[in-house]
Amino acid sequence: MKRSIPPGTPEPKPKGRIWRLRLYIAGGTSRSMAALSNLQKICDEHLPCKYHTEVVDLLKNPQLAAGDQIVAVPTLVRKLPRPLRKIIGDLSDAERVLVGLDLISEKSS
Repeated sequence: MKRSIPPGTPEPKPKGRIWRLRLYIAGGTSRSMAALSNLQKICDEHLPCKYHTEVVDLLKNPQLAAGDQIVAVPTLVRKLPRPLRKIIGDLSDAERVLVGLDLISEKSS
């Protein structure tokens, strides 16, 4: 079944690969929970059955921030496909997240 795309929305890029995403949060703050919810919606809509997410709570495991050089939370890190990409914030701007993850191309002005 083909998904209809609203007019003016950039065409999605091919989705034949598994995406590995890591979301860094700091406890159960409203921004952390919003980022988690927004990530789930985006992945379910644009990467159905083609993604693996890992949530890292830096309040429980602060030492894990060094590996991906995390300086702010929430931060989403795309581990695969390469290259590594980072998006800081609660992921509420879906288009920005899709561009940041390289799922769609940035709109030309």
